[in-house]
Amino acid sequence: MAYTMPDPEQPSLSSFGKVGKSSGEIESAEEPLLNGGHQDEDYSLLSCILPFLFPALGGLLYGYDIGATSCASISILSPTLSGITWYNLNSVEVGLISSGSLYGALIGSVLAFNVADFLGRRRELVAAAMLYFVGALVTAVAPNFAIMVVGRFIYGMGIGLGMHAAPMYIAETSPSNIRGRLISLKEFFIVIGMVIGYTIGSFLVTIVAGWRYMFAASSPIAVIMAIGMWWLPASPRWLLLCAIQGKGNREELREQAICCVCRLRGQAASETAPRQVDEILAELAVAGELNNISTAEMFRGKYLKAIIIGCGLVLFQQITGQPSVLYYAASILQNAGFSAASDATRVSILLGLFKLVMTGTAVTIVDKLGRRPLLLGGVSGMVISLVLLGSYYTFLGNAPAVAVVGLLLYVGCYQLSFGPIGWLMISEILPLRMRGRGLSVAVLINFGSNALVAFASSPLKDIVGAGAVFFVFGGIAVFSLVFIFFIIPETKGLTLEEIEAKLL
Repeated sequence: MAYTMPDPEQPSLSSFGKVGKSSGEIESAEEPLLNGGHQDEDYSLLSCILPFLFPALGGLLYGYDIGATSCASISILSPTLSGITWYNLNSVEVGLISSGSLYGALIGSVLAFNVADFLGRRRELVAAAMLYFVGALVTAVAPNFAIMVVGRFIYGMGIGLGMHAAPMYIAETSPSNIRGRLISLKEFFIVIGMVIGYTIGSFLVTIVAGWRYMFAASSPIAVIMAIGMWWLPASPRWLLLCAIQGKGNREELREQAICCVCRLRGQAASETAPRQVDEILAELAVAGELNNISTAEMFRGKYLKAIIIGCGLVLFQQITGQPSVLYYAASILQNAGFSAASDATRVSILLGLFKLVMTGTAVTIVDKLGRRPLLLGGVSGMVISLVLLGSYYTFLGNAPAVAVVGLLLYVGCYQLSFGPIGWLMISEILPLRMRGRGLSVAVLINFGSNALVAFASSPLKDIVGAGAVFFVFGGIAVFSLVFIFFIIPETKGLTLEEIEAKLL
């Protein structure tokens, strides 16, 4: 089915989808895009599915690793079920298995900083899928602990590249009026992956050498992702950025971009694709995208503002306690009398399903309600939930219902706000010229702060107590509310060009 809609908010390709004269080729009766003039955007809804689905598989594989690894850690330590002779691992070695992919993701995000703009979004996602595949197989067949850790790091590098390139590719190829929904759906796929990982792990955890099958099970999805991304066209915005920066024949890159727009938007966009591409070329020139951005430039002017907005969101996403709250989930539900909570895997599956519901809610309303309302409302709920959890562990220990309410409120509000909106905002707010490098910085901060919070939670609990830890997280969440209120702009209804021109 073909749709013709006003061009309210546009992904990178959205900007291709966006019709209207560029500031360099506009007639007197029309206004340039940067001044708010829009024409209609044509696209086929069916044509939008695969350009979203294949990149989103990278998120699913990331989520699967979280779920499967928690179960694999149980399997590999069992004298009878591990199927190996080196099962007697110490806490540091278990930590390397559990967090190895996280450390690999940090390496991947550093690599992305240097190679992302050279490779382009599509080839970076192909590379991510290959790393997923190799990492999964190396881990699954590992004959000893050292090889297993190598496999975990390789898989993690795939996560780093995948989480870096997927939001860019989706943003740059999605119709503007559903851009927020599609990028938020990537978070939905991460949660789906977690639930699948926990579910498969719960079945395989009682099988001899079940951990090998848990890790190997992700490899077919990685193959599908690699084939799919190889088949999909490159991001037209990336091609045009290369054209404007002299990294190839301008006319040939323009023609490639037109073909990509037609493939990504379907037959409905065939007539308007050349005009859309010419418009974007002109807008890139007006926006000053003629040269590669240096590291020093990234931290000046509008680029610094974009970095503060994007990296600030992903930092608060982690330091408001998300890894720590989930750590206490099983004990909270056990104290409340839920028998299923004695099985940590069942707790994870139940919370994963709840996350799916709340993330799905965010996906359906983000393009209607906007980004700021979801952030402000969701984080406000997180503040209340952290106060409830702190109170439970400090002076309400005989009222486990308070902790259950706090836990569910936190998980639900996080999935309405920081979970999907953080990644959405960084893919929208970063100017095209610095989007590759800027997103790699954001991914590095995200995974680095995640590792820091996960590592520090247990020692902090021993030093100051769980109650104080949750109150500290609550205070940080209040500060994040101030940051959102005064710093984060509303991007709903704006094209990517308008976001850069008007909000930065």
